[in-house]
Amino acid sequence: MQKNSDFLGTAPLGRLMFQLALPTIAAQLINMLYNIVDRIYIGHMPEIGDLALTGVGVCMPLIMVVSAFAALISAGGAPRASIFLGQGDHESAERTMGSCFSLQVIVSVILTVVLLLGNRFFLMAFGGSENTIGFATDYMGIYALGTIFVQLTLGMNAYITAQGFSKISMMTVLIGAICNIILDPIFIFGLGLGVRGAALATILSQGISCAWVLKFLTGKKTVLRLQRSRLAIQWKLVLPCIALGLSPFIMQVTESLIAVCFNSSLLRYGGDVAVGAMTILTSVMQFAMMPIQGLAQGAQPITSYNYGARNVDRVKKSFRLLLATSLTYSTTIWALIMLFPQVFAGIFTPDPVLLDFTAGALRIYCLGLGIFGIQLACQMTFVAIGSALSSILAACMRKLVLLIPLIFIMPLLMENKTMAVYTAEPVADVLAVAFTATLFAVQFKKALKKISE
Repeated sequence: MQKNSDFLGTAPLGRLMFQLALPTIAAQLINMLYNIVDRIYIGHMPEIGDLALTGVGVCMPLIMVVSAFAALISAGGAPRASIFLGQGDHESAERTMGSCFSLQVIVSVILTVVLLLGNRFFLMAFGGSENTIGFATDYMGIYALGTIFVQLTLGMNAYITAQGFSKISMMTVLIGAICNIILDPIFIFGLGLGVRGAALATILSQGISCAWVLKFLTGKKTVLRLQRSRLAIQWKLVLPCIALGLSPFIMQVTESLIAVCFNSSLLRYGGDVAVGAMTILTSVMQFAMMPIQGLAQGAQPITSYNYGARNVDRVKKSFRLLLATSLTYSTTIWALIMLFPQVFAGIFTPDPVLLDFTAGALRIYCLGLGIFGIQLACQMTFVAIGSALSSILAACMRKLVLLIPLIFIMPLLMENKTMAVYTAEPVADVLAVAFTATLFAVQFKKALKKISE
């Protein structure tokens, strides 16, 4: 079985990385549709679109938490499985995947119960108002029922990518996204279900994607097969996966916490319009970041496999290529947003007041995006080589140490309080990139020295 993954250590690096990355980038862009198509349709609902969009935006912190728990288990488990493959230990790779699958099922059940019981409480705490809470509870009440589909689709699809089957992993999100695009207008407008229809379309689409993932991982074409005999949770394999997955988990959970901080501050200084604009800003940022994340995920199997195989030169080259392409992309998308902010904002709302306000806020919010390719390339490479502590440090520095305090500090320093809240994002980005690049320069050298000895 191991021979099927040998191409990760032998194929020409540049061609291989883009061969794996391009389908993954496409998958990330398609996956983004799950998050933004609902908002596009909802934002264009007659008369109530602006309030409904704001209400769904309040749900984003909870949705991020669901995704974060998938990342906690799989984002560490998939690189660990790739490293085991690089070491020639196929059994440990399969047992890692099986143990993580079982843990994800357990976590999904717990999350579903918590979300259903605490729906309104969480949403009011996360920036809901009396004008928007009805839309938020309608959406989240249905979305919570599909938690297990979201968990298993996101979580287990990472193991398909980790084996080098990036086209199959792309199909996972393509199938779901197409279903979502088709079902959204039918449920929202055709059946008159509004935001509840958007949530229903999303969880049904995720259910179809989940079935696709499980069918492949239990089939004959996969290198790592999901088998009943491998499903018992082995903590000696799972705990290192969780340790490694803590970085992306922290990144996503703190995104949720950050969304709460942003929403509460913006509601205080700018009202529902400012919160609605934040929904659009985060949607645009997702659009900007997804391709880089897809590129990093495409590079991950190569880096992890060759790190496990102690191929120092190939690990170095894969990082350099990832850094160059990530930085090129982040600079390009930054320039487009600076030049055409109204085009990006206009995708989500036709409301002239919200559109004009969002265009100005978008330029401020994305000021630091141009150099963010450095942050992501370094942080994802930490994960790929199993350097859990460094990855956690980089994630915590940007989100917890810098951004959250700045959300509350910047309004004290600027006259325009609302725009000061948005300014916290680029200030944190610049400082975080400087920290992460310095940390990476030291720790990457140590990691390469370790496998070369």
